Amino acid sequence: MNKSELIEIIAAEADISKAAAGKALDALTNAITYTLKQGDAVTLVGFGTFSVTKRAERQGRNPATGEAVTIPAGKSPKFKAGKALKDAVK
Repeated sequence: MNKSELIEIIAAEADISKAAAGKALDALTNAITYTLKQGDAVTLVGFGTFSVTKRAERQGRNPATGEAVTIPAGKSPKFKAGKALKDAVK
């Protein structure tokens, strides 16, 4: 499913226009992104939790040359599915 298909489903389920559904989806993703940038987690009970994890500096290899490369430390977004979502997918 891509973004436009998701917008169609949101519009149908909420009985709103596709434009309004698109704005709502954009607002949701922007709010989650902003919160993660601040270092906080976003918990949607029954759906899951978005959080940020820290990744340590590590060694990697350039696949083309085989040369050792240092991959710098950084932050990475993470999603953990909630119980209701896990049960629905089973």
